[in-house]
Amino acid sequence: MAEDLYSALGVSRSADQKEIRRAYREKARKFHPDVNKTPGAEETFKRISEAHDVLSDPETRSQYDRFGENFRQYAAADAARSSEQPRRSGGTRYTWSGGGAQSVNWEDLFGGGFGGFGRGADHTAELEITVEEAYRGGRRTVQVASPYGGAQEYTIDIPAGAVDGQRLRIAGAGGAGADGQDGDLLVTLRVKDSKRYRLSDADIETDLPISPWEAALGADVSVPTPGGPVTVHVPPGSSTGRRLRLRGQGMPRPGQPGDLYARVKVVVPRTLSKKEKELFEQLRDESSFDARRGS
Repeated sequence: MAEDLYSALGVSRSADQKEIRRAYREKARKFHPDVNKTPGAEETFKRISEAHDVLSDPETRSQYDRFGENFRQYAAADAARSSEQPRRSGGTRYTWSGGGAQSVNWEDLFGGGFGGFGRGADHTAELEITVEEAYRGGRRTVQVASPYGGAQEYTIDIPAGAVDGQRLRIAGAGGAGADGQDGDLLVTLRVKDSKRYRLSDADIETDLPISPWEAALGADVSVPTPGGPVTVHVPPGSSTGRRLRLRGQGMPRPGQPGDLYARVKVVVPRTLSKKEKELFEQLRDESSFDARRGS
């Protein structure tokens, strides 16, 4: 029979989260296989890591207290019998996924090495978002691998006008601190171009398809922007590559929003009706314009 998880950590069943974190830190320093090469140390480390993962999460701890060692199977069966799935409040969920002992950065785990008993270390992660998400902001979920196995999810609020490389802080989601003050999780945003928009600092660029007659004669056309469609005037004689500037329609920035540039892209019909073909032939015969010479 496997050792009780509370016994694995050396804590009572009434231990609070601070006691559980402290007990895990002490035993992890002693039995981690990168430090302890004696037979059985790795298996002990796996067991105390599992004990910490289960008991540090209120939901899994409650299931373990109720069902014992096979709580996952019993909890799943119990949930299947229930017509209403239990819900958890907050934006954090922890799932134990097992796995073998891993090589761990001790400063990340223990906030400054074997002698560190202060604030827990800050952990880092990256989150890739689109230009549209950076423009309007919103909520996203980031999943962070735990250094001792498993993964944890956090819901973060992305501010409108987010910048590539911007860091968002989730307080208390970093390394455990022996004095009860955990480190933070620092999430770096990476803004990627989408199919429609390209980002350059606070400015946004997008392609603006127009017809040959709109390019030649000029027209007022609708341009999609992350904030909604905006009408722009295409001057007569606009060729592919011309950039039309929409002031203040780029990324929102305090006091100085960016601009949006609509790059003209002349598009010809794939097929022509009989009448359209006649009109283009008439234009060809009447026009002295030479595209190769630009006159």
